[in-house]
Amino acid sequence: MNLSIMTFNIHHGKGSDRRLDLQRIADLIAESGADIIGLNEVDRHFSKRSRYEDQISWLAKELKMEHAYCPSLSLRSECSSPARQYGNALLTRFPIVDERHHKFDFVRGVIEGRSLLETAVQIDGRLVYLFVTHVSLNPFLHRKQTGYIVRRIKQLDQPAIVLGDWNMKPRSGGWKTVTELLSDVWEAAGGGPGFTYPSRRPKKRLDYIFASPCLQAVQAEVVTMNPGASDHLPLKAVIKM
Repeated sequence: MNLSIMTFNIHHGKGSDRRLDLQRIADLIAESGADIIGLNEVDRHFSKRSRYEDQISWLAKELKMEHAYCPSLSLRSECSSPARQYGNALLTRFPIVDERHHKFDFVRGVIEGRSLLETAVQIDGRLVYLFVTHVSLNPFLHRKQTGYIVRRIKQLDQPAIVLGDWNMKPRSGGWKTVTELLSDVWEAAGGGPGFTYPSRRPKKRLDYIFASPCLQAVQAEVVTMNPGASDHLPLKAVIKM
């Protein structure tokens, strides 16, 4: 079977026009036809910037999908209940059978707010691990986080797909570390530079989908149908199981 998979940094629903509009994020996802969507910079009751919305629950209900969420930052105070959070999320048409959260807190005293969402989903009788992450811009933390992700995937006995904003260039050290284990679907099935940032005039490839070699990428595209929806463009791929 073919899976349609997308990764999208939604910038807490704030578009390149500086307007908050979660509905156009939902409309874009629906129109893309993606079965699995990894999301970065998703707010849950975070602040006025997103109207204290539980964004992933709203999107899941609007799109009639299952969802998972991993906070990268969680703030509690006497006047805010529930916790104010932002982080990574997953939407999927398939059953989620397991969910784990990995907080990237390798260096004491550094509170940057990065994490890894790990889920296991049941697809046509087969278990597939889906990871969503947003890796640091800091070179030292980027190496630590990338190494952690690779080590975790090596522990699995089932295929894996990793989606997210990696804040790195193709052929960089981090990219080489990941592609020793996983396939970059854009390299396998895309055409052109694959730029996703900034959304209006993209000049960088920051958003990636990596997959186990047993999962064949047959198509990859940058989704340009609504570049105003976020400051990133989504990356979509079709993978044959």
